[in-house]
Amino acid sequence: MPLITLFSAPKPFMNPHIAMIQRNAIKSWTLLPDVEVILLGEETGLAEAARELGVKHLPNVARNDSGTPLISSMFQLARENSNTDLLCIINADMILMSDFVEAAKQAVKLKNKFVLLSQRWDLDVTQPLDFTNGWENRLRSTVHGQGSLHRPAGSDFFLFPLSSFPEVPAFTIGRAGWDNWMIYEARKAGWAVIDCTPSIMIVHQNHDYSHLPDGKPHYEHPDTNENIRLAGGQANIRYTILDSTHQLLNGKLTRPKMTSLRFMRKVELFLRAIFFFLPENMIENIARPKRWKKRISKLFK
Repeated sequence: MPLITLFSAPKPFMNPHIAMIQRNAIKSWTLLPDVEVILLGEETGLAEAARELGVKHLPNVARNDSGTPLISSMFQLARENSNTDLLCIINADMILMSDFVEAAKQAVKLKNKFVLLSQRWDLDVTQPLDFTNGWENRLRSTVHGQGSLHRPAGSDFFLFPLSSFPEVPAFTIGRAGWDNWMIYEARKAGWAVIDCTPSIMIVHQNHDYSHLPDGKPHYEHPDTNENIRLAGGQANIRYTILDSTHQLLNGKLTRPKMTSLRFMRKVELFLRAIFFFLPENMIENIARPKRWKKRISKLFK
């Protein structure tokens, strides 16, 4: 029996570049040991891609008024159609390698309640990957030479035990906010939030936003505002990898080292706790360090 069910709602396979990077990603998942894959939705070309890659396809995912899949429905379908101890929601442009499964196995041994996440490596990919012997080593070499480690904001996968996240709001996939809520919810529940960046390499294949209305980034769309509302407000979508409680390093859990970014995040949480009684927009102005920098820079112009 597999250990992990990966589930994802890919974009339409109409744009040639999007189609190519999604096939790259899903193919990499199918090569992992102890993993099954579920693709969700009715997007153009998805059923054909699922057959081509030999993975399960479930079309009947609930959608919002704009026709975009809902996270709550994705979670429900994944639970109902998997037989694994671990679930993992993942974006369909992410390439995984064997270290991903090893990190999951280590986390299971160390914690009962947890969510696993990591920073990604960004890479321009312009052609189908060669998945012949040695492909992981070749990709790692390319990433180290041409890629860049993404800042610790925005999470592209969450791996967790089947019993975790029993209730998820009806967030819209592909818009901002829902991934931050996942970290907030885990912290609120007292689960270990494990950053496995030191132990794995996940590769994000860079792309534009032409698949979205007006070609705008996901955080500029009305659906993002609805995600923020469902998450409980701005404070709950400020959670990032900087809020992880542990790091996975050499098969052991350690406390994250204090960095300037982590320190400023702790200051922000402290200020939010102190000024909880103020309106949300006032708390945002007080607590967010980036806004301090803008004010200070204006003073010296």
